[in-house]
Amino acid sequence: MASTPQQPPDGRSGDLQKPGTLGNGPTSSRSDVSKSPGLSKRKTPAEPPIPILGVFYAFLLVNTLAAVFVPILDCDEVFNYWEPTHYLNRGSGLQTWEYSPEYTIRSWLYIVIHAIVGKIGSLFSSRTTAEFYFIRLVLGATCAACETRLLSVICKTFNTRVGIIFGIVMATSPGMFHASVAYLPSSFSMYMTMLGMAAFMDWRGGLKTGMGIMWFGIGAIIGWPFSGVLIIPLLAEDFVLSLMTGDISEIVYRYLDGVIRSLLVLALQVAVDAFFYHEVTVVPWNIVSYNVFSGSSRGPEIFGTESWDFYIRNLCLNFNIWSVLALFAGPILALQFLLHRRSTTNQSPIRSLVFIAPFYLWFAIFSTQGHKEERFMYPAYPFLALSAAIALHTILTNIGSSDPARLMGKIPAKLKLYVVSLFVLLALDISVARTIGIVTAYRAPLQIYGPLHEDRLINNEANVCLGKDWYRFPSSYFLPKSMRAKFIKSAFDGLLPGQFTEAKTGFGFFPGTWLIPAGMNDQNLEDPGKHIDINHCSFLIDSYFPNLPSSDLEPNYIEDTETKNTLDSRLGGNTGPVSTKMGPALSPPTTQQDSISLGDPYREPNLRERTRAVSRFKKPHSRRASPDPEKPTSRPRSTFKAPGREPGVWTAVDFERPAAPPYPDWDVHETKPLPYRPFRHGPYHITMGLRTMQWDEWIELDNHYPRFHGDKKRRIEERGEKCCKTAPEAFDGAIELLEELCSYLPQRYPSLFQSTRTGIHNLLTQETFDITARPLAEDPMQMAARLTQDDLAIMFERPDGQYYLLAGAILLAGFWRLSDKFGMPLSEIHTSGDVPGFKTKLEKGMMNFFRRIQPGQPVLRNNYFIQVDDDLAWSHSIGSEDPVQGDGGVMQAAGWGSAEKNKAIEHHYFRSERQSLRRLPRSGGVVFTIRTYFEPITKVVEEVGVPGRLASAVRSWGDDVARYKGRERYGEVLLEYLDGKHREQVEKGLVSETEEDGKYPF
Repeated sequence: MASTPQQPPDGRSGDLQKPGTLGNGPTSSRSDVSKSPGLSKRKTPAEPPIPILGVFYAFLLVNTLAAVFVPILDCDEVFNYWEPTHYLNRGSGLQTWEYSPEYTIRSWLYIVIHAIVGKIGSLFSSRTTAEFYFIRLVLGATCAACETRLLSVICKTFNTRVGIIFGIVMATSPGMFHASVAYLPSSFSMYMTMLGMAAFMDWRGGLKTGMGIMWFGIGAIIGWPFSGVLIIPLLAEDFVLSLMTGDISEIVYRYLDGVIRSLLVLALQVAVDAFFYHEVTVVPWNIVSYNVFSGSSRGPEIFGTESWDFYIRNLCLNFNIWSVLALFAGPILALQFLLHRRSTTNQSPIRSLVFIAPFYLWFAIFSTQGHKEERFMYPAYPFLALSAAIALHTILTNIGSSDPARLMGKIPAKLKLYVVSLFVLLALDISVARTIGIVTAYRAPLQIYGPLHEDRLINNEANVCLGKDWYRFPSSYFLPKSMRAKFIKSAFDGLLPGQFTEAKTGFGFFPGTWLIPAGMNDQNLEDPGKHIDINHCSFLIDSYFPNLPSSDLEPNYIEDTETKNTLDSRLGGNTGPVSTKMGPALSPPTTQQDSISLGDPYREPNLRERTRAVSRFKKPHSRRASPDPEKPTSRPRSTFKAPGREPGVWTAVDFERPAAPPYPDWDVHETKPLPYRPFRHGPYHITMGLRTMQWDEWIELDNHYPRFHGDKKRRIEERGEKCCKTAPEAFDGAIELLEELCSYLPQRYPSLFQSTRTGIHNLLTQETFDITARPLAEDPMQMAARLTQDDLAIMFERPDGQYYLLAGAILLAGFWRLSDKFGMPLSEIHTSGDVPGFKTKLEKGMMNFFRRIQPGQPVLRNNYFIQVDDDLAWSHSIGSEDPVQGDGGVMQAAGWGSAEKNKAIEHHYFRSERQSLRRLPRSGGVVFTIRTYFEPITKVVEEVGVPGRLASAVRSWGDDVARYKGRERYGEVLLEYLDGKHREQVEKGLVSETEEDGKYPF
């Protein structure tokens, strides 16, 4: 009959030193091994205590070196953790989709903890890099404390030699060198894993299950949810012990204790995340849900997969011989038990296996996953080190045997010492060599940005652009406060980070954490809006490897001889000279070059590389002569013909719009609208009516600008996306249009617009538009609409050869809605609107025109309508702008049938549109600008010749055109009035009966 277990001071079950139990009792750290059948009772002589403070200092020294020198090896660390921290502390930063309130799979609690540390660090220095390194130093010190705690418990639980080997593995392995200071949830989980291991391992004073669950819970909640898997073997041991001792109530108590502590931490996390996201969300569940249950189009595998042996190779690099020992620790323990029926430590083989099992479990789970990354192994590193230590200790115990009856006892002690020393030194040499290689060969990202902090540059507002090396960016902490990281297009076709909004006034605390950013998705789909044009770059960071070919998307910027204003630094190294060039943001061209030493080169092993940041990276374009509208044959023959390219494929062309001269004597309060009268005496012909456009007349503004701007602002506030929208595939074209407007308008209307480094400033409204921010403050078409009096639309060709309306800002159209036409092909837009003669007279020519139009051949056309109300934005006389439900539940569409018939002439307005069409050279989109001129008929007819000519034009409309333009609703009143005014002009001798003067569009 079993005796009653001895109770420890805290009243919980403590004495587990009974026949058949798994390990040692809590009353002694060095008790006998289990008395299970087949195991001999074995006493261990006293061992000298480990100098814990010295151990801590040793770990701290190693981790401090790591904090200062180790490069960032994972771009996820930069964009998901350093950048949000920079946003909280410095007000700017890059934002990944994971932080969008639409997805919420990153917790702000983890960021806040580090941001507080960073704020403390900023008290010692205002340099952003000082904050960066202070956070790293604190991470290193935290890791050192956790390593010391676990090593101390290992020494007392297993034996001192196991603890020493564990310390050597942890302190010298390259894997721990970078994991110890990595700002990653997996590193945080690793810290908590060490504390949890220590709690489960240390039975002195009673079982500490509740504390162990808490530490693993904190690691899983604040860090990485999947790290909770590591606790399974430890809980299994605790559960079996409780069953064997009959302490069921105690285990329930201990489990509840740990779970409640963990839930309190989870409650804190939910509260913090609710503050930042402005919604209640459980981030750990969101992470698990996305990675496990999201389906094939989402989840981790869309970010890349690796073969099954990835972690074997990776662990061999980061832990070399120690990883082999860890993988074979189980078989070594089993062989030891089968051959000698005893343990080599203070713990039974079964309990030793309990602390080896989590590494096996973790390794098995993640080796079967398609998506593999080095950081996924971090939480299991302490278990790996302990497994390797137990394995090596077991081997050493057997090698050190002096029993002459055994083979090892016959080998001279010095020879065994030599072999063992050689083994350990080999492991240390490989580890140190790997660590030194990482530090010396990959450190350039932490150094290349140094010259930007020089006094002559540090206060410049500038865009530091990243192309193919975007993933090497070490974070905004390495940029001066006034500079921002931007991305240019490269061969990478996944989703790049955007930018946290830097809005402050009126948005409360940290609006970037709860405002939904544009262009984010959880499928790693590219968002063109994350790129800026290279012409907006002040600096460009690029790398060069001689053995890697360049491409159209990733040209060899470094070898470009046309770049100017560079600072040249020549760096020495055992792989040959390396050039790093950086340049001032806005300085005039110089021929003098300054040299600055940036430290070690940035190179891959055995490769020569150049890394350079190029200033003002803009090649001069050869400018084509502006076409002569009076001499069509003088235009260069188009090199782009429809048969010469695949439908839907556009290759950017080297074309730059000629600079527009200032509009002579233009004044926003005085310059009147141009009086377009685009109608002739009958008969009426249905044609496209195109004519050549001069570049300086692309956008026309006049003294109606304040009214148009106000109307557009109101419409944006009232209707938003119903009027302004950009499809993801059209984003680059919309940005290109925005860039064109920001270039053209200050040239043509310098008294109204002023160019800025990041966009344009409206001198009338005092609005400033930053077109380089990512995400943009609003839809790019909406932003473009605020600059002009025109409505705007962009058509893009798809592989079916049709042009689709994929971007638009239609705010003042009068008779049609963007929401009805968005996404439609050109043909359907016209047929759905019953455009007269489209199929028979317009479609073929229009399709050919769209296919053939060139960036250097813009055109204009005009049209006109009669409107019987005074609303510029929407003609309410034809019905509601939003469809309404009529009798029988049928939705009533707007149309001329709803208009009141024969309203008084005072309600008649002349509505004329001036449309320009041009092709954007980069994106290939065809841009419509639609400028509306809106005047009372009673005013228009005062012009000589207009009444008779307009009356003749209206009468000449065919039935289809008359129906389309609604003549039946106003024709009687209008024509009677026009005829009367025409007679007055004839009687006064101003015109003849059939006179038609001037040049179309009159």
